[in-house]
Amino acid sequence: FDSNSINKYPFPSEQIPRLSVADPETYRLIKESKPVIITDTNLVGSAAKWDLNYLHENLGKGLFYVYTSNTNKFKYYNSNRAEQCKSFVNPTERHHVTFPQFLQMLKRCSCTDEKVYLQQILNDTVGTNIVDDFLQFNWDWVNKCKAAFGWGQLSSNLLLIGLEGNITPVHYDEQENFFAQISGYKRCILFSPDQFDCLYPHPVAHPCDRQSQVDLSNPDYKRFPKFRNVRPTEAIVGPGDVLYIPMYWWHQIESLLSRGLPPVTVSVNFWYKGSALPDKIEYPLTPQQRVSVMRNVEKMLAAALDDPDKVGGLLRSIVEGRYTDHALS
Repeated sequence: FDSNSINKYPFPSEQIPRLSVADPETYRLIKESKPVIITDTNLVGSAAKWDLNYLHENLGKGLFYVYTSNTNKFKYYNSNRAEQCKSFVNPTERHHVTFPQFLQMLKRCSCTDEKVYLQQILNDTVGTNIVDDFLQFNWDWVNKCKAAFGWGQLSSNLLLIGLEGNITPVHYDEQENFFAQISGYKRCILFSPDQFDCLYPHPVAHPCDRQSQVDLSNPDYKRFPKFRNVRPTEAIVGPGDVLYIPMYWWHQIESLLSRGLPPVTVSVNFWYKGSALPDKIEYPLTPQQRVSVMRNVEKMLAAALDDPDKVGGLLRSIVEGRYTDHALS
């Protein structure tokens, strides 16, 4: 990849550990819900041939979700909530197209400022060769990890095909994720759940729930002063690498410019439901548990008030004058 193309940000960061699949330290980190790059897994080795020509010939005639953006940022939003929010402006446009149509969209991008990003859950519409490749993924290893860490069922495998320079802005997921890189290189910037207050997520009822309001490349410190305190960890993943992204960890993913390689990156997510709730809650709560509690409180208040816009005012009326600078007695 072209190191000169890497974005510069106004914060220091540490490197995510890069460890072999045979290293016991790998599994200690996963058990502690800490990110790690895992090498030599051969998790998606059978997909190494998934270039655009192979995918064109074998993905089948199904439809794929493709997002277009006038910038290089692809911020997630809930389309159903967006329709109910009259003032909301969609950050991207979603299209349902065949793979050949996606390839035509890619070609048009070379003549315009528009960017495209295919994000599609793999399903039974794909061709038999893709199915065979999928069945040859290293399911033995990934299933052993699922059992060892008490995760729930595999919820989906998301295929991601993006142009170099594409950015998925800071957000968190409510699932465990093995992020497998097939081709190209991606920069992954992660923030621990204990930095929740520094990243200013949108309200739970907002179309951009779970997304940060902060633009890493141009942070508004007046609106988001605590962002000055962020301390991320990051890594660059390449073909064959698997990045473990723990549930509730914030992450921004950037497709890097690649010298001498096709101008696209290909990745597959392995999303797993989180562990079942323990029989007994231990205190203090973990950062992940605190985020879960905050989300549930916000949802309950929105339902009780029958208006998500009133939640902020209610919380302020509870806190101001009662909990600010006062210890419980």
